[in-house]
Amino acid sequence: MKKIILVLAFLYTAISFSQTGIIKGIVLDKQSESPLVGATVELLDQQVDTGVITDIDGRFTIKDVPVGRQIVRVSYIGFENTTVPNIEVTTGKDVLLTVSLIESFNQLDEVIVTTETNKDRANNKLATVSARQFGVEEVTRFSGGRSDVGRLAANFAGVSAPDDSRNDIVVRGNSPTGLLWRLEGIPIPNPNHFASFGTTGGPVSAVNPNLLKNSDFITSAFPSEYGNALGGVFDLGFRKGNIDDFEFSAQVGVFTGVEAMAEGPMGSKNGSFLLSARYSLISLVGGGAGGTSATPNYSDVSFNFDFGKGKLGKLSLFGIIGTSDIEFLGNDIDEDDLFAAEDENAFVDSQFGVIGLKHQIPVGKNSFLRTIVAGSYTGNKFTADRFIDKDTPQERIILYTEADNSESRVSFSTLFNSKLSNKATLRTGLLIENYRIDAFNRDREKQPDTNGDGDPDLFTLRDFDETFAIFQPYVQGQFRLTEKITFNAGMHSQYSSLNEQFVFEPRVALNFQLAPNHKLNLGYGLHHQSVSFPLLFLNEEVNGSLLQTNKDLDFVRSNHYVLGYDVKFGNDWRGKIEVYNQDIDKAAVDAFPSSYSSLTEGADFEFDNDKVSLVNNGTGFNRGIELTLEKFFSNSYYGLLTGSFYESKYEGSDGIERNSPFNNGYVVNALAGKEFSLGGKSKNILFVDSRLTFSGGRYYTPVDLAASQQAGFEILQDDIAFSQQYDDYFRWDVKFGIKLNSRNKKQSHRFFVDLQNVTANENIFARRYNRLTNNVDQIDQIGFFPDVGYKFQF
Repeated sequence: MKKIILVLAFLYTAISFSQTGIIKGIVLDKQSESPLVGATVELLDQQVDTGVITDIDGRFTIKDVPVGRQIVRVSYIGFENTTVPNIEVTTGKDVLLTVSLIESFNQLDEVIVTTETNKDRANNKLATVSARQFGVEEVTRFSGGRSDVGRLAANFAGVSAPDDSRNDIVVRGNSPTGLLWRLEGIPIPNPNHFASFGTTGGPVSAVNPNLLKNSDFITSAFPSEYGNALGGVFDLGFRKGNIDDFEFSAQVGVFTGVEAMAEGPMGSKNGSFLLSARYSLISLVGGGAGGTSATPNYSDVSFNFDFGKGKLGKLSLFGIIGTSDIEFLGNDIDEDDLFAAEDENAFVDSQFGVIGLKHQIPVGKNSFLRTIVAGSYTGNKFTADRFIDKDTPQERIILYTEADNSESRVSFSTLFNSKLSNKATLRTGLLIENYRIDAFNRDREKQPDTNGDGDPDLFTLRDFDETFAIFQPYVQGQFRLTEKITFNAGMHSQYSSLNEQFVFEPRVALNFQLAPNHKLNLGYGLHHQSVSFPLLFLNEEVNGSLLQTNKDLDFVRSNHYVLGYDVKFGNDWRGKIEVYNQDIDKAAVDAFPSSYSSLTEGADFEFDNDKVSLVNNGTGFNRGIELTLEKFFSNSYYGLLTGSFYESKYEGSDGIERNSPFNNGYVVNALAGKEFSLGGKSKNILFVDSRLTFSGGRYYTPVDLAASQQAGFEILQDDIAFSQQYDDYFRWDVKFGIKLNSRNKKQSHRFFVDLQNVTANENIFARRYNRLTNNVDQIDQIGFFPDVGYKFQF
């Protein structure tokens, strides 16, 4: 009996100690991004007291780390210490960290100042106002997020996205078209499946969050390296693969689909590969989702091949390739479908891709040169066949709409970064983008019948193949004036060969550490953006010829002013208040008095097709106040409360101030989550997350019912544009699941159920004219929808 007890005790001990993982990574100088050799990395755990030293490449590995949430402290003589909290260690995958230390202001021999790497600070050291970072854990953790970075941003202060069908991002009242997407330092087209020409959102994201490293989201007064955007910046980066071991994962989810991912070492110079592929689950099992009964098909492949460090520097190859298609067949469509009609067969096909080659080489001890060459493509085709006299003996089908649009882009970016001293950093660079826009669009909507065949004419709205370039040189410096004051200043420039316009954009920011836990931020930036391509290349019939009368429109201009105050209530709590004002001018408006402005575009799935001979006389403004109270994940729970209270107004050529369609007035988000350990010392976890969202309704232009009935298509009352508001938006999501860590193998499992809109609240999607009923019908957004998922790592 004693022998049996001893054997059981030994097995229990062996099983318990086998529940460990690995933390590895690299330690860098934040200003020069050079590796720090000999930095101390300590695991702050009561069960294990261990520490390691970084090698000649700044890399470290901590083995036998107990699974669960861990904290690491990194220190280096002459630099401020940093702690990295909330590191989730599992048995299925090694944890990869990149830790950046900042040199002490006074260059003491030993620094005892310790800071925490919280998400309220951006990865980009020059983004110091209206910026925060986010990681893959947040994207996959928050309920209702569908593992979509766009929907994640909807939880941050200053962002409004009260549309269940798309992930369009409204930043501080700006149109979603004002958002800049970047990947690995290069601007990219709309990275969403089923993307429409000129938009920045879509129903399903093509960005796989499992490949992302900590990335930045910036809402105003961006640093000088960002240009051609008015609303915000999504600056995404891919992580490196595991340089020591091969790791794999497989997962399945309603929206993310079926996924397989692999990573591991490549070559002999600390290189690695990271590769994933996804395919829509709905297309495999059948059925519709996301507000339609039609079956969407979509797939994407993402990769990051790091060739390691050689004599000529570091080289990597990255990319995303995605395709999607869907068929809306009128006989199978429900009357409350968000995207289709019962008297029409519509066919949608879209593609998205970006491939880039990234090279970085040190220049001396404290500088580096980073160069990226990339090619990108986005295209979408749309065909609609309309039933005429449907369900009658005279029924016939005609081609009603035909569109084939594509954007090809070759991008070249070079950036030189130099740490001049522990108090000054200089960054300068150049971005060149060569565009080829090929667009063809014919439509019968709102067209006369000039040939007398009884049908509206099929008018060619766009038919062009245009090539042009945009050049964006910039320079920016960060100066630590004192231990408490940091000053950023820079200049961005922009030139387009299309309209031959050249602009200068000053950017400045000041950070003042009032006290150890109190910080004041000031920021200003001048920003320009091209008018959206679907408007620029519209055709107008002039004396029997089709001309592109919007082609020479100037950039739209916006001045951003920001004042922020941050306070830390402890190591894990922080509060933030930020007020802002954005003055916009040179928006595109009609040459005659009207309510139209290009600032209102992006509220729907497509752009206006009859806005020609526009002029740059429109104005607008966005102003508001934002509040954030955040409890970072510690002691097994987190919380986030954000509130945005704002107004967004514009003026068309008639000089009347109106609400923009993005003037929701307020948005409030409340999120919380808790983890529960199962089985005593077991490191298996039960988790629960919840989110509440409240928002003012969107402003809209009412339908002129009598005119629409007479014309047979929707006519809006443009003289009272955006004068009415939908009811307030409310949604409650609840997510729960379990994480299982293998006791004796390098494996882990994760299962979740995400109940979206659990109260089945009927939020309004649109009030639109129905040509079949000759009435204005209300269409509601997606009701209650459950999302489930499973992930296996090994």
